[in-house]
Amino acid sequence: MVALSGAHTIGQAQCKNFRSRIYGGDTNINTNFATSLQANCPQATGGSGDSSLAPLDTTTPNAFDNNYYTNLLSQKGLLHSDQVLFNNDTTDNTVRNFASSAAAFTSAFTTAMIKMGNISPLTGTDGQIRLSCSQVNS
Repeated sequence: MVALSGAHTIGQAQCKNFRSRIYGGDTNINTNFATSLQANCPQATGGSGDSSLAPLDTTTPNAFDNNYYTNLLSQKGLLHSDQVLFNNDTTDNTVRNFASSAAAFTSAFTTAMIKMGNISPLTGTDGQIRLSCSQVNS
């Protein structure tokens, strides 16, 4: 999962998905990073600012590389779900490894993507297309 999360080296997220993180909702965020994001993501909710975008990887937002992990080491993960990968827990060493070795990240990402691609989806009566992803259909 840590390797697959590296896909966030490319892409953007909407303000509504990280607003609480940059306005004091998280303690594991670089304060200068949070402040810089506030300029394009107003604290008020429900307005047009909700769809403002920020890159998931602020260092090289348009390159597939390992800078996503370097950002995590500096507490500059845009999403809470990204930063928890480096938060004094069991995945810290993997993040450090990927941050220091582009080859290690690329290899692990390739292996994980192939493994995920080989998962056979449930079909017909063996599966279910959920109306809400977080709930089994009733």
